[in-house]
Formats: sequence, C-alpha cells, structure tokens
Amino acid sequence: MGIFGSKCQKQAQVLMLGLDGSGKTTLLYKLIYNESVVTVPTVGFNVETMETDRSSPSLTVWDVGGQKKMRAHWKHHFSDTAGLIFVVDSWDKTRLQEASKELHRVLRYENLRGVPLVVLANKQDLQGAISPEALCQKLDLKRVCEGRAWFIQPCSATTSMGLEEGFRRIQFKTILRD
Repeated sequence: MGIFGSKCQKQAQVLMLGLDGSGKTTLLYKLIYNESVVTVPTVGFNVETMETDRSSPSLTVWDVGGQKKMRAHWKHHFSDTAGLIFVVDSWDKTRLQEASKELHRVLRYENLRGVPLVVLANKQDLQGAISPEALCQKLDLKRVCEGRAWFIQPCSATTSMGLEEGFRRIQFKTILRD
C-alpha cells in the first residue's frame, strides 16, 4: 500500500473525520510519505490519493478539519463517499464523549447510510491510551453501527503501527460495497 503501485482504473472516495488534535493529518502523511511531519490544525481539508494494486481501487482520502467550527461543514463532503474513517485520540479521555457525539451525529446522515466505517484508535503508543475494546464500548459502536460494516483499528500516527492495516480495511470494505 502507499503511493507505489500501478494506476488502477477505479477510485474510491474515503472521508477521514475526527476531532481536532486526533492525528488525522499526521497519520495520513506518515502513511503516504513514511515521514513524521509537523502539522498545524487543518482549516478546510487535505486531499491525497493512495495508489494500490491493480485489482483494487485507488483511495482518494479527504482529511477534513476537526475544529468545532469546521464540523458543521463535514456534511458537504458526504456525497460520493465510499468509506468513512473516524480517527479518535485514544489517549485524551476527556474528549471521548465529544468524539462519540460527533461520530453518532455523522452516522445519522442519509448520505452515509451503509457506508463502511473504520475507527482508528490513534495514539496507542502513549502510556494510558484507552484500549480499542474499551473505546468500542465508550463510542457504543456495536449499537450505532448495527447494519453497517465496521472495524476498530489500534494505531499510532507517529510510529505508523496499524495505519496500513486500517487503510486496507477501509479499502477492502469499499470494494465489497461496490
């Protein structure tokens, strides 16, 4: 996975959301460029295309800013979304309820009905990070994702642990949906 590989003829649009500071931009650029980059809060969005093997669609990943004032604009990116990645800072327990509320709000939109979801439990490299199992309960994923393909992936944007696996999951789930 990554930017290497041959062009495929099909593309799948993947929307990456999460609260500000969850690590969306950091993990995207770590995965694509295999470099840790210094980021600033995303105002607007970043768009990157990830090439895959010939048999799979390339992923056009829309990393949309997560500040409170930006969240009202998330809905403008929902049409034509084949997969949803929601990034959670699993170390910052004080914002888990806010992350849960935003995820639940997003999943209620008609344009996202049935769209596969991968929750990236980021910052697993930090001591005290909540486990993916506990995060699953805190986000009430089993209930809110009933009838939807979903997966929770532990990861670290700084070490790249779990990133490829998470993006492979969303790629696989978008292929099955088509």
